[in-house]
Amino acid sequence: MARSNKPIVWSLFAAGGTVAAFITPVMILVTGLAVAVGLLPAEALAYDRMLALVQNPLGKGLVFLAVFLPAWHAAHRLRITAHDFGIRADVAVMAVCYGLAALASVIAAFALFRV
Repeated sequence: MARSNKPIVWSLFAAGGTVAAFITPVMILVTGLAVAVGLLPAEALAYDRMLALVQNPLGKGLVFLAVFLPAWHAAHRLRITAHDFGIRADVAVMAVCYGLAALASVIAAFALFRV
């Protein structure tokens, strides 16, 4: 029986879906709405605090995963959606979708590395 790389791809897809479903809405609530409606004080998201978060190695890892995993999940969803719409150029669609996810991952890693 030949070995397959599908478990690696499916694990990224599943992890990205989990992050997109459970973590991203909480991040949107905290960073976009909680301060605006007064649930958190304005200094909770102050520049100094956010800088300290992304300078910490654990914080860098969490921010990277918050970008990396949903990007790969979205890439796979877009690839499958293109197939469902009748776009049968699988190699080109894969190159575009996964290439954009890889680009987003590299940009996130580079931006976090520079901090």
